[in-house]
Amino acid sequence: MDLESASQVKQGLLAGGWSRVKALAKNFKTKVFDFFSNVKKLGQDDPRRVVHSLKVGLALTLVSLFYYYQPLYDSFGVSAMWAVMTVVVVFEFSVGATLGKGVNRGIATLLAGVLAVGAHKLAILSGRIGEPIVLGFFVFIQAAVSTFARFYPKMKARYDYGLLIFILTFSLISVSGYRDDDLLELAHKRLSTVLIGGSTCVVISILLFPVWAGQDLHNLTASNIEKLAYFLEGFGDEYFKMAEQEGEPKEDKSFLQGYKSVLNSKSNEDALANFARWEPGHGRFQFRHPWKQYQKVGALTRHCAYRIESLSGYLNADIQGKPEIRTRIQETCTKMSLESGKALKELGLAIKTMTKPFGADTHIENSKSAAKNLNSLLKSGLWDDEMDLLEIVPVATVASLLIDVVNCTEEIAESVRELASMANFQGIKTSSVSPEKPKPDQSNSHEAMNCSSVIITIGDGESSSHDQEPQNSSPTMNNTSSSRPSPRTAEV
Repeated sequence: MDLESASQVKQGLLAGGWSRVKALAKNFKTKVFDFFSNVKKLGQDDPRRVVHSLKVGLALTLVSLFYYYQPLYDSFGVSAMWAVMTVVVVFEFSVGATLGKGVNRGIATLLAGVLAVGAHKLAILSGRIGEPIVLGFFVFIQAAVSTFARFYPKMKARYDYGLLIFILTFSLISVSGYRDDDLLELAHKRLSTVLIGGSTCVVISILLFPVWAGQDLHNLTASNIEKLAYFLEGFGDEYFKMAEQEGEPKEDKSFLQGYKSVLNSKSNEDALANFARWEPGHGRFQFRHPWKQYQKVGALTRHCAYRIESLSGYLNADIQGKPEIRTRIQETCTKMSLESGKALKELGLAIKTMTKPFGADTHIENSKSAAKNLNSLLKSGLWDDEMDLLEIVPVATVASLLIDVVNCTEEIAESVRELASMANFQGIKTSSVSPEKPKPDQSNSHEAMNCSSVIITIGDGESSSHDQEPQNSSPTMNNTSSSRPSPRTAEV
């Protein structure tokens, strides 16, 4: 019995151990699969990331030749490693970010090298004992001043990296020069290798599948406006439950959540605008393009998004207000929301295509007219004195927020017009055939072309008294009738 029980215990331990091994193997397989799935998704979301990785690898390979190739190594020595380090820290995703870091690093290295050599020459004049004291004083002064300058907002936004490199280079050269007699050669090699690494990054970033921060900022601004437009176009039907009343199936409502990404877009817009200022003219964007105006449009868009976030809170609120009150304002609120959404969509399209936003004016006027009617309706009194205040406040709040959205839409439109004027957006090309003009009858065109004689219109006495009116009120129809006569006209 003891042997059998021991055997059973042993088999149980083996079975338990084997199950744990299989569970670990399965868990490892799942994690590996998830890892490669995430890598694949990361590349599919933005294929430029894959290209950027290859570009960084190419740049590092090229500058490594200064270390591998003996003639180049003889010229720069161990300092060639600075070129490799420069590529690692300078090469960024966009051209503007790479160019900004490269220029910052190059200018900071040059200025710090010159000042460090000058400080070293002055320190030598003080003698062997006073030299380290003077060098320490200069290092302290430049580090304190440069670090304090980094707190200045404009300096931190554009030159923070340059100030950091300035502190590093000045300290490195001035301190190293105390033990190294060949200080000029040290400064020259460091500056040369930094310029080589930085120029390699800039050239590869511009020539091989460039990623322009200005283009990304342009697309982001248009996309954010369109996200607000999608919400407003669907808000009226969703709030007043028009779709469910008609018995239509529920559709995808993800467009009601798109505005949330607009709320947190400030940091991304500011970074892209900063990088875009470093970029040369490219494509439709000339040098000194009004990138600051994009930030103004983005700020107004976020201001509107905050109003929309408040509106979104009333879609699924516990207290929706009395149905009869909502019915009274349904038409005007729906029109305000729909027209504001159409106006924002026109503004987003105008930015995307870089054309002047003429199409948004009509929708803005319609939304303002609806807002004026809603104001009159609210002042006239929509509720009785006996109604509960809790049933009135939600409806009145939604109406007030929609009026604010109309005002925000008008402000966005004005800022987009300023952008179109500053960036020289193109005008909309007019069609050769106006949609208001009726098209000629193609079925009788061959008969009309054969009639080349005087045409007399036969009518009764009543119509003859108004024979001059068509010439003044409808010249288009008169010209059409003279050039394409009807078969019912008489020929003389």
